[in-house]
Amino acid sequence: MAIIPLASVDKMIRKGGAERVSEDASRLLGEHLEMLATEVAREAIRFAEHAKRKTIKAEDINLAWKM
Repeated sequence: MAIIPLASVDKMIRKGGAERVSEDASRLLGEHLEMLATEVAREAIRFAEHAKRKTIKAEDINLAWKM
């Protein structure tokens, strides 16, 4: 089950310059975005745990994104 709504993914693709977007394309990009976000979140959790915190901070996300 998708977390990111298809309409939101469609808007992102259109914001990138596309005039028309198939539902399959929106669904696939949504799946990829969710996988990427999950990987970044897992890495951010590791940074927070290393700092002996339970709260994920923006700095953890930034560090994880750079990895």
